[in-house]
Amino acid sequence: MFRTMAPLLNDQFSFQTPESQAVQTKKIPNKYPGWYSPDTGICRSVHASRDLPTDPFLDVASYILSFQHNGRSALIDSSTGHSISYRELYRMVNSMASGLQKLGVSQGDVVLLLLPNSIFYPIVLLGVLYLGAVITTMFPQSSSQEIKKRISECNVRLAFATPQNVGNFEALGVQAIGVPENTNLDLMRPMGFSSFYELISSGFDLNKRHVIRQEDTAAILFSSGTTGVSKGVLLTHRNFISTIELFVRFEASQYEYLTTENVYLAAIPMFHVYGLSIFVMGLLSLGSSIVVMSKFDVKEVVMAIDRFKVTHFPVVPPIMIVMARIARKFGGHRFRSLKQVSCGAASLSMKIVGDFVQALPHVDFIQGYGMTETTAVGTRGFNTKKAQNHLSVGLLAPNMEAKVVDWVSASIMPPGKTGELLLRGPGLMKGYLNNPEATMSTIDQENWLHTGDIAYFDRDGYLYVVDRLKEVIKYKGFQIAPTDLESVVITHPEVLDTAVAAAVDEECGEIPVAFVVKKPGSSLSQKDVIDYVAQQVAPYKKIRKVVFTESIPKSAAGKVLRKELVKHLPSKL
Repeated sequence: MFRTMAPLLNDQFSFQTPESQAVQTKKIPNKYPGWYSPDTGICRSVHASRDLPTDPFLDVASYILSFQHNGRSALIDSSTGHSISYRELYRMVNSMASGLQKLGVSQGDVVLLLLPNSIFYPIVLLGVLYLGAVITTMFPQSSSQEIKKRISECNVRLAFATPQNVGNFEALGVQAIGVPENTNLDLMRPMGFSSFYELISSGFDLNKRHVIRQEDTAAILFSSGTTGVSKGVLLTHRNFISTIELFVRFEASQYEYLTTENVYLAAIPMFHVYGLSIFVMGLLSLGSSIVVMSKFDVKEVVMAIDRFKVTHFPVVPPIMIVMARIARKFGGHRFRSLKQVSCGAASLSMKIVGDFVQALPHVDFIQGYGMTETTAVGTRGFNTKKAQNHLSVGLLAPNMEAKVVDWVSASIMPPGKTGELLLRGPGLMKGYLNNPEATMSTIDQENWLHTGDIAYFDRDGYLYVVDRLKEVIKYKGFQIAPTDLESVVITHPEVLDTAVAAAVDEECGEIPVAFVVKKPGSSLSQKDVIDYVAQQVAPYKKIRKVVFTESIPKSAAGKVLRKELVKHLPSKL
């Protein structure tokens, strides 16, 4: 998901409660015309709706390739400078689809991508979708056991993998094609990558192409969803087309500069819905150039921004933290080409945002929110010279609806009041793979997706995500958002990183425990942290225990893995 850290604001505004609304005898005046209905509790986008393609026989690959951008560079390798033009991209995607068909892959077959970021990643993925097959993606360092589980769950027909992982698939009876890390096409054959070379260079046309519908499954991406158990999210061609239109192309339409002049740096993983939606699909419809990094390296980021004159840099919080540090170091002396940095996928502290914006005031910083289950469509920030909002995750995307409800009674919560966020729109998944129970518990009968996120809208329609419903700490009947406390702890000058999780307590039910990474050479004590937080929060919110650790476990997208933290709690706190 895309999230930002925000304070609880239940008492900031004096709105009528759902209970007081019920006793009104006349229609409630609407303070928010155009985007919020006090009668239904539905929030709509302040942006005008966008028309989506109506042709039922349209696949997302054909849709992307319908936008012609001639000889511009589409994909550029950050380390070598090797590039693929848009003209070459179209030819390679067609060749890939044709080659896969000759290998026996047919419509509906599942193809697994176990690859790091590469200029070849979009070619493989779009080739699979153009054929009508289905993709599933994995973290490239996944274990053999995880790979075996995915093959079984998705009935994988073929895999693309790094050379060192090809053997893992062959041992499991699945054909795998090795994708070289070297992006020089002339060296592929001599280096033993003739199979992959043939797939992208054969020049064959896809002669027998099955009918592909917008409602057909295009991808199976895995997400923890709202229950914490990893599940396969079924996404359709229509879902991805909606994402391209409502997320990427809509955002581009808000700015005056030409999209064909933009250069994006792809350091976030393409196997994640965030990176996949932007770099593998959306931007290719705009004609922008994408500089691809196989993995994040801070020195390479600095060099790539300068070398390729990068204008846009989508990031996740771990990268954002490093960028804020670099920005403070170099100030306005570097990154002059940057126009925008956007952050999503997990919480981001106010301090990090403040440090970055102060160091690079010429860069437009925005945040966004989405889920795998919504195909990354949700909200997106938008700043102007007159109005800037760096802490919100932005306004609802066009064609999207939302509600905020009390997570116990399900009563409507008006703007300014926190509750569980519900979303509805064309990006919503088809369902969970082979799990109708989880699907029904996540998407209700009115087609509202229950996100499991605690959030609120402000009076202007900007969304703030406070925390995860399942991660709320329940202390003596009080409810405490971990990110509320994290935003305080991280401001201590001797704290490098932190996360807060719940520990079971016989007397209190649960207590907040702060896991803290100290800065090198720090003599910070448990009492120092507890006292520091106590001065800034209500008594019931105080940190009760502190555990010093070398690092905070996080996912590739930057989400704090609180379950892993709890596993490492000392037996006696």
